[in-house]
Amino acid sequence: MQSPDIQPAIHESSSPAAALQAFCEANFDAAPLIVRAAGRINLIGEHTDYNNGFVLPAAIDKAIYLGIIKRNDRQLRFHALDMDDHYSGSLDDLQPSPRHWPDYLLGVVQQLQQRGYPIAGFECAFGGNIPQGAGLSSSAALECAVVFALNELFDLKISDLDKALLAQAAENNFVGVRCGIMDQFASIFGKRQHLIKLDCGLMQYEYIPFRFDDVRLVLLDTQVKHSLASSEYNTRRAECEQGVALVKAHHPEVNSLRDVSLAMLDEYVKPGHALTYNRCRYVVEEIQRLHDACNDLLKNDLAAFGRRMFATHEGLDKLYNVSCEELNWLVEMAASQEGLLGARMMGGGFGGCTINIVNKDAVPEFIARASYGYQQQFNVPLNAYVTNIEDGCRTI
Repeated sequence: MQSPDIQPAIHESSSPAAALQAFCEANFDAAPLIVRAAGRINLIGEHTDYNNGFVLPAAIDKAIYLGIIKRNDRQLRFHALDMDDHYSGSLDDLQPSPRHWPDYLLGVVQQLQQRGYPIAGFECAFGGNIPQGAGLSSSAALECAVVFALNELFDLKISDLDKALLAQAAENNFVGVRCGIMDQFASIFGKRQHLIKLDCGLMQYEYIPFRFDDVRLVLLDTQVKHSLASSEYNTRRAECEQGVALVKAHHPEVNSLRDVSLAMLDEYVKPGHALTYNRCRYVVEEIQRLHDACNDLLKNDLAAFGRRMFATHEGLDKLYNVSCEELNWLVEMAASQEGLLGARMMGGGFGGCTINIVNKDAVPEFIARASYGYQQQFNVPLNAYVTNIEDGCRTI
């Protein structure tokens, strides 16, 4: 229930940053530090992060905005503006909340405490425009916003890499989701008009320019989240680990699928382990596909890059088996449209978004056709988001 001394968030504002500022001015007794933490997309390299492979994410112009002030005690006060919900707690008693959303903040606080960083009580409010459930990593953005803000507020001098790792640890250990590093890394390290080629095994990265003014990135949200998603995610991890073990018995130097070749899979996994072979083959091919796709971009060959996106979707559907009827329909529809360069499902699978590279002039017609056809096919409205590649975490 809303506390009587808390004034409601101002939802009618067209800007989440403005709504946050208005809330803080009405309810905080000091001027807040305000942080913007971006959501993310991933152009290619899906389900490769937990196999120590490569990914190609980018921060986007959809973000979480968080305002924060210090307190003079050990108390914690969180305000989730988009939910009109509030949390009160203490640094001395960090327990998971039955409402779940406070856990993304509490997990960061716990990780800071475990590492010996000196923080005191604080009050924060947050809201944003990252669509919920669309696979754009709003949870990772919130975690990154908190660690970035606390680092600034208490002058903790945490490196950017450690910020990303700390945010990931919060989700792994407090929230209880075994996510890889990609989401948090993209939110921290994002750079406008650049993708991040991230080596998830070595934590090394380089920026790949993505300066194509004549195209737009369009996300089509199925609004479907099949119940298989969480259980099948863990199953895929286990299947990949089984494949690694089968190869490692003959090649002790192999520690993950990034170390495995297709020839190794053909020799040691394919005989007698057809399903595991398909899973591992997809990952090994996807890692190579990402390297090739980066070369396409460095040569300004966006058409070739788009063809690799279609190949990724084929692998995710036929070999990794994490697509679904709705995602497949959207990708097949996209392939037939004028001005469409590439399309694939994005994220864990069994629902969520497709990501599409569309010529700028073709975007309105593409969205209209997709929305009408999807409604006719599934009797479900289709949400579409046109997004740009932006900077990652920063103060505003």
